Amino acid sequence: MLKTILSTKSEMSQMFIKGVRVPVTWIKADKCTVSQIKKGEKDGYFAIQLAFGEKKKKNLSKSVLGHLKSLIKSDKAPKFIKEIRLDKEPDLKVGDKIDPFEIFKVGDLVSVTGISKGKGFAGVVKRWKFAGGPKTHGQSDRHRAPGSIGQRTTPGRVYKGKRMAGRMGSQTVTVKNLIVVSIDKENGLIGLSGPVPGIKGGLLTVKKLASGKLSELTTEGPSAQVVQTEEVSQEEKGEVKKEEISS
Repeated sequence: MLKTILSTKSEMSQMFIKGVRVPVTWIKADKCTVSQIKKGEKDGYFAIQLAFGEKKKKNLSKSVLGHLKSLIKSDKAPKFIKEIRLDKEPDLKVGDKIDPFEIFKVGDLVSVTGISKGKGFAGVVKRWKFAGGPKTHGQSDRHRAPGSIGQRTTPGRVYKGKRMAGRMGSQTVTVKNLIVVSIDKENGLIGLSGPVPGIKGGLLTVKKLASGKLSELTTEGPSAQVVQTEEVSQEEKGEVKKEEISS
């Protein structure tokens, strides 16, 4: 059974669980539709492509319309499409619906992946938490400067990955070990115990890791989340744009 769905970020709030205040992010969940299935003998790997959301059909390109023609029945079309890698061939077919409320229950442990908020071009103090220069003895313009970068004749260049000013945010971020604390099936909302990456309405990939972890919130308090950040290259940004078809 597929344990991964697509959703969008709604808003943040809080809940009290047996006297413990827990920060909660509400995500908008609805049925996902299988739009494509990739198999090992043809594509070299197993994967399932999910379609989620809704937008006007006229705002899609002809190539995407052709790809989704079997799913489009009116003037509305899926807003997002994203591929989910699998270890084996799925027992699903194109057009099948994935109901998130059949997968996730209160107490489940999940991981959430999304694109973090873009901050634009940022200096080293904001981007890397540098301390800046001394604030005395005439250092009037050194307060937020990076200082020496430590390169001399050898090696005669700056190493890749050196922490310097540059574009901040807009990276693929995965937050692990969030707990499902509430499910509102009537309004299509799922409450998770902590923050998730991205803007309101941004695409999220939610994966179920384990079941029955709600007791950890009341015995130890909200557990710390493990965050993985991956740099997104220009080529990968192009792929992201293909996956996230926004209005």
